[in-house]
Amino acid sequence: MLLKKKIKIATILPYKENYSLEKASAASLWVSEFYKKSKYKKTNFIFGNTNSKRYLTKNYININLANLKFKFKSSTNEYVNKLTKEIINRKFDLIEIHNRPLILSQLIKKVDSRYIFYFHNDPLSMKGSKTINERLFILNNVQKIIFVSEWTQNQFFSGLDEKLKTKTEVIYPSVNRQKETKKFKYITFAGKLNFSKGYDIFKDSILKILDEFDDWKAFSAGDEERRKIYIKHKRHYELGFLKHKKILDLLNRSEIAIVPSRWEEPFGRTALEASSRGCATIISNRGGLIETTDNAIILKNLDSNTLYNEIKKLINNPIKRKFIQKLSRKNIKHLILENTKFIDHIRESCHKDFSVNILKSKLKIINLYNQGQKLNHRLFNISVGKKFTNGFIRNNHDVLEISDRDFIKTNRNFNLSSSRNTFQKYLIETFKNYNPDILFFGHTKNIDVETIHEMKSINKNLIISHWNEDPIMPSLDYSKKNLENINLYSELSDHNFISTDPSIIRSKKNNFNFFFIPVDKNIECYNVYDLNPKKDIFYAMSHGVNRAILKDGIEDDRVYFLNKLVRKINNIKYDFYGFSNKQPIWGPDFNNALINSKMGLNLSRGKPTKYYSSNRIASIMGNGLLTYIDKKVQFNDFFNSNEIIFYNNIDDLAEKITFYTKNDKLRKKISKNGQKKYFKLFNETKISKYLIDVSIGKKTTLFK
Repeated sequence: MLLKKKIKIATILPYKENYSLEKASAASLWVSEFYKKSKYKKTNFIFGNTNSKRYLTKNYININLANLKFKFKSSTNEYVNKLTKEIINRKFDLIEIHNRPLILSQLIKKVDSRYIFYFHNDPLSMKGSKTINERLFILNNVQKIIFVSEWTQNQFFSGLDEKLKTKTEVIYPSVNRQKETKKFKYITFAGKLNFSKGYDIFKDSILKILDEFDDWKAFSAGDEERRKIYIKHKRHYELGFLKHKKILDLLNRSEIAIVPSRWEEPFGRTALEASSRGCATIISNRGGLIETTDNAIILKNLDSNTLYNEIKKLINNPIKRKFIQKLSRKNIKHLILENTKFIDHIRESCHKDFSVNILKSKLKIINLYNQGQKLNHRLFNISVGKKFTNGFIRNNHDVLEISDRDFIKTNRNFNLSSSRNTFQKYLIETFKNYNPDILFFGHTKNIDVETIHEMKSINKNLIISHWNEDPIMPSLDYSKKNLENINLYSELSDHNFISTDPSIIRSKKNNFNFFFIPVDKNIECYNVYDLNPKKDIFYAMSHGVNRAILKDGIEDDRVYFLNKLVRKINNIKYDFYGFSNKQPIWGPDFNNALINSKMGLNLSRGKPTKYYSSNRIASIMGNGLLTYIDKKVQFNDFFNSNEIIFYNNIDDLAEKITFYTKNDKLRKKISKNGQKKYFKLFNETKISKYLIDVSIGKKTTLFK
């Protein structure tokens, strides 16, 4: 039974970040807005430093710093030391650090916890994340890194392996939907009044506009300590620094907003807020600005003449201006409620508590399979053997697991045959002590035929069931080897279970049964249709689960298929692994990449064969991705077109991928239906019950 716990979270702001109503900036606004909608609001405490008493939200804890007054004493060290005491005393489960790598590097030495780090600025410009080694240190010491834009994420991975992105997410600053408001002929600039923000460009263009159109007014909201740029015009109003709420009120009344930044904006919050409040917004093509909205006018050239022309076009064409305003207000890309759910989901994925029930036994089962201990359990989430064990236990059976390959490797010496012989003795002695009702095993050649005979002589009522999940098809060379492995035990076994329709196999005993790759509620535990994935379609393959990397010079039909496919979907954000020199991924990297895509391709090696699918089908459908599969696999015997997408050929697949990429509502509906049907028919408990029922001779069907 899985017990969910209210996670206690410490959110740490930079000490110069003012968490107050008067002086809040980007990181403070981020934290406060997502805090208000979070399910963990009551257990989330925010730490920072401010002289104000008007905090943005409750649960704020102010850290008073004496060293701010002393130039030669470290405020960062004082801040970290005081934070350490607070965190240890309050016993937090999760620590979130915003925008200060140096605080992270110091805290992890003092506090053993789980960490999430948030980058609000260019990582390459910040102390503690400029070098590759510093960034690798962060990756290795946190559970998750969150970036405010793809631009900041790409900056972080400059010089790093792109595969490491699976430990990161992009979550944008967000806004709430706004009601339509009355607009005035206002043109607004909000931000620092300096060269970097393009205030000089705004100045030169707006003076010409105000001289030309005497019914329009312009507003500048912001400040600058070393001010050099001033706008002098009777219809230009300089408002100075405004509280955030007053900025939003001004944008609600403005027709046009200008964000002409020269510097590489990490995101560009003003552009998002202006657009969401129905401003016709003009932006530069710098940093993450273009990620704020799909309805802004992007300056082709960053100069005052280009900006002047774009403003003039909007003034002279009110129909176009109103159309842009309507689209901007309607199609907001980044919403607080959706992204708050995503953040809470990430928090949960970083901290899980489990409580294990003590289950009464019925049958005693030895489940022998490769547990992957020698691979550091990187196959746990795709291990069919593990799901069988979970299902047996949940059906109230007692299970003893044996990992043949791990035993042999652990006991290996200079004589390989000696290690194998040791395993036979271990297996027989274990069998004598445990005396199972069923020996259930798969994907092994390490059990001697003589050992099986001896087991049967010890317990004449022993049931032997053998399983294999690999492909069995005449068109595939690999299948020939797989068939040899199956035939080694098929005649000795009472029952054989395969993941291909049994009509493919010719057997004298006729003891082959089809089984469907199961989903498991504790392994396939995501609902991607409720998340906000950044990629469109996911696919992962390898050259064998025991290899962590691709084999040089080896390509199969899947590679040729994928090469053709990507040329046909060049506007789609695909995330393919084991392809085009992108190495396979495993364990948490696999899960993190999987749930960052809306859809999944279920493409198996060899020609499509009745009912055969690799175990990726459970990962894709079970986690709520819209799934594509070749119609010739005949999964229409289990699912309909409102639960999974069937394609006839590569052109049909490319067309359908493009269609569902643009139709999110329908995509989510089909994904959810498919996941629901999969868990209803083929969960680990039902599949394991089916395996047991067949094994003990009980009349059963896979589909009831």
